Amino acid sequence: MKNETMQPKNAHVLSAKIVRGSDSYVAEQGSVYRSGVSAESVGSSMLWLGTITLPAGRRTSAHRHQGHETALLMTAGKEIEIWSGAALERCDIVLPGDYLFIPAGVPHVAVNRSTENAEFLGARNDPAANESVVLMPELDDIVP
Repeated sequence: MKNETMQPKNAHVLSAKIVRGSDSYVAEQGSVYRSGVSAESVGSSMLWLGTITLPAGRRTSAHRHQGHETALLMTAGKEIEIWSGAALERCDIVLPGDYLFIPAGVPHVAVNRSTENAEFLGARNDPAANESVVLMPELDDIVP
């Protein structure tokens, strides 16, 4: 028996949504994104979920995400460097199986020096497929 008090009044309007995948696109900072859950795909108001690829031998431009946090899980590849901090003074190595958290407003650069693409499952609290990125070209020459 259904508990009527637990059902939303407009149950036919609110329902689960399946996303079969989308085309990939190159984000402003240089990584390749493929949106799953987003404002555009399902009407999400607080969440983006998708995959991110950093191609072999490539890096992102120095940038920050001013208004949102990012969480990543490295799912494939060898390793990447993540440079972060106000002057990109910290360098950490991310390996497959590692989780990575990037707080809002933190400058960072991701570098893939290997011959394999690095793959990530990513989530952020900005639902737009084209997130709010602030490029920081003044920091690009810091990372070798």
